Amino acid sequence: MPIDSQMQAVLDEFSKFGTPPIEHSSPENARNLPTLKNAAEEMIAENTGARSLSLIKPNPEPVGKISHILIPSSAGNILARIYTPKGDGPFPVLVYFHGGGWVIANLEVYEPSCRALCNAAECIVVSVAYRQAPEYKYPAAVEDAAAALQWVLANAQQLSGDPLRVAIGGESAGGNLATVACLKARDEGDRLPIAQLLIYPVTDSAMNTPSYLENVNAKPLNAAMMSWFWTYYLENKVQGHEPYAAPMLATSLRGLPPAIVITAEFDPLRDEGEGYAQRLIDAGVPVHLQRYDGLTHEFFGLAGVVPKAKQAVDDVAKGLKQAFAQRGEVGARR
Repeated sequence: MPIDSQMQAVLDEFSKFGTPPIEHSSPENARNLPTLKNAAEEMIAENTGARSLSLIKPNPEPVGKISHILIPSSAGNILARIYTPKGDGPFPVLVYFHGGGWVIANLEVYEPSCRALCNAAECIVVSVAYRQAPEYKYPAAVEDAAAALQWVLANAQQLSGDPLRVAIGGESAGGNLATVACLKARDEGDRLPIAQLLIYPVTDSAMNTPSYLENVNAKPLNAAMMSWFWTYYLENKVQGHEPYAAPMLATSLRGLPPAIVITAEFDPLRDEGEGYAQRLIDAGVPVHLQRYDGLTHEFFGLAGVVPKAKQAVDDVAKGLKQAFAQRGEVGARR
């Protein structure tokens, strides 16, 4: 099917920025380039196509409270932004990792997703500012993700959270870090979250699936950009065959938490996300997989201007609430 009309409106607004290709930029310059979040903000500010866009939510969505903490780790403190819903806790908790190919983006770029999930799933969202390449190459981000997860599992009560209802999630490279943190916890005998939310996750370094060929020049993510990300993330190509870099290559996925996996039709990462979901299913892991037709990479944070993105947020929130409720019932019986 064609690209969704509201999604296309965001892409058209983004094209007005006239940005140089990320794959031809240095990491320093790429980090300062505008994003789809900026395009959505421009549309809202200018009231561009308001009738056709049917704006859903204010951008950014208000939440109950925003605070910041430093999470200790063996490599130093990790900054995290805490989104807390309105009301009284203890709340369920979602540990969240932003996208950006492990190289670009930050807490600000992915704030719309965190705010939307905080409200829709009625949970605390702990958005983690993990170390980024090329200053800190693989496995630095993996180590930060694992440390953040274990800290939240052990200290959720400090955040008005429920330590028995902690999930993990992320978008794109953040989805990669979320599931890899689960792999690492399983392998090392650490605690696991109750669920994992993987939004168009990076799961393989091969970059040879049909969706890569179909979307080789797609916007906002194309094949050349992914090659650029991998080049800066890894010390060498051999590391791309390690399961903590490419979880699709893990010998076994058995014992990982139940997963919600989201993919987009016009996304090079579509097939590896869906392939990873199938591998989880084959390993006996409960999975809810949903492809959103007509949408592109990075759609999830556009709930304010793309109704299908708002539907995806609601779908994800429903799945998280079910996971939180089931775990809450188990905890109550104990």
